[in-house]
Amino acid sequence: MSYEPLQEWQPRPNGPSGPRAGFLSRLGALVFDALLVGLPLLAIELSLNLGTLSRYGLSILVTLAYYTFFEGASAGQTPGKKFAGIRVIDYNGGGSIGHRRAAGRYLASILSEIPLFLGFFWMLWDRERQCWHDKIVTSVVVPVRYYPPERWL
Repeated sequence: MSYEPLQEWQPRPNGPSGPRAGFLSRLGALVFDALLVGLPLLAIELSLNLGTLSRYGLSILVTLAYYTFFEGASAGQTPGKKFAGIRVIDYNGGGSIGHRRAAGRYLASILSEIPLFLGFFWMLWDRERQCWHDKIVTSVVVPVRYYPPERWL
């Protein structure tokens, strides 16, 4: 798949410094990934008859591995983000955030959930459209059509 960057985006005063993924595309990617990982994980957890703490721990480990692997790769996309046409990049350099920062981004997203998902909704009024977990690891979510990856998985 080949993408050519589009030049139609124009900066607005007091707007983001570049094209950013919108709330609905990020939400769609999240739902897609949650179904892709969550349904098989739920089936495994139920078949193993695990206790509450063990189920929670298994869920954290599996989703941590999922997001670390995909968002830390050069494309910076989970299957849900690929479906939505968005990717995670380094805010300062524009490249991959790498696996270490991808793991940190996932763990920080748990913090974004705690106060009634305020950390996720933060992007709605943030100039750079960053959620708390983006700010913590200095990443940004962008449309692929403006920021195509150099290499795909």
